[in-house]
Amino acid sequence: MDISTISRSTRGKYVDTPYGIFELKSFFTEGYILEDGEEVSTKTIKDLLKKLIYNENKDSPFTDTDLAKKLKDRGFPVARRTVAKYREQLNLPVARLRRQLTK
Repeated sequence: MDISTISRSTRGKYVDTPYGIFELKSFFTEGYILEDGEEVSTKTIKDLLKKLIYNENKDSPFTDTDLAKKLKDRGFPVARRTVAKYREQLNLPVARLRRQLTK
């Protein structure tokens, strides 16, 4: 089934669960197609992005451009703007705000 068909059929629909009411689309993850045609979820890329940021040198944190290069080196050719979008969705600040000043 095509993703646009699923998107249209779930738009504006909600499901009532014992844990509350949720938008139906929240149960689906977005996908990303790699250069070799393999599909991965954006969650996979976001998890790697989060790991890169948490393990970075806090005195010299990675910029979005640096992060895009590191993701590309790992087989995920993601644009810098996409990295910025995912970083914001993860509530992670820009590099200059992640920098820890040491004396």
